[in-house]
Amino acid sequence: MAGRADANRRRIMDIALAELLRDADASMDQIARAAGVVRRTVYGHFPSRDALIVALVDDVAETVGAAHAAALHGVDDPAEALARSVLAVWEIADGYRLLISLAQRSVTVEGIHRRLEPVRLETATVLQRGLDAGQFTSPLPVTALAYVREQVIFGLMQAVNEGLLAPQDAGRSAAVTALATLGVPVATATELVARILATERAGNAAAPDARASDAAVPGSGDIGV
Repeated sequence: MAGRADANRRRIMDIALAELLRDADASMDQIARAAGVVRRTVYGHFPSRDALIVALVDDVAETVGAAHAAALHGVDDPAEALARSVLAVWEIADGYRLLISLAQRSVTVEGIHRRLEPVRLETATVLQRGLDAGQFTSPLPVTALAYVREQVIFGLMQAVNEGLLAPQDAGRSAAVTALATLGVPVATATELVARILATERAGNAAAPDARASDAAVPGSGDIGV
């Protein structure tokens, strides 16, 4: 029974996210209709609209944390690690930037920062490595620098929301800006970010070919009879 309740809650959250990204003022009634359930069912999982938004923000924070950890995995160079982290986090954040803007009315900025603390602490470790290696320079303590990196992303999210920056340019801009605030020359930061993006594009382009090749090899993919 608990499994079914969890599945229903997950489905309501997914539909609520889509509705809120489409219409930031979507009501619980609208969300219930979109989910094909009565309003009482939605309220059974979330006692208020604010509670629903808080749950969605918690979900986003977990997703951002997972993307951040995956981006850092196996990357020793601090500058590359930071750039990969910002690019990975931006890819998640860009899809949720309207929700984050909305959530600031319900969760408060302090609440959002608290949810991102694990990411911030991990980032501080990367920043300290870069400072120790002489790759980064800053008059700020490492804990403050971690906040600067976070605010670069929040600031660019708001710039995109207000039409000041094209969404397709924002991730690259966030990564270059994060490195530049640490004393990395803009040209060096731009080249590093471009190389990372090119590598990722090449990897994504090769993936479908690999799957097609696997499907053609007997014993891989589906088993024929």
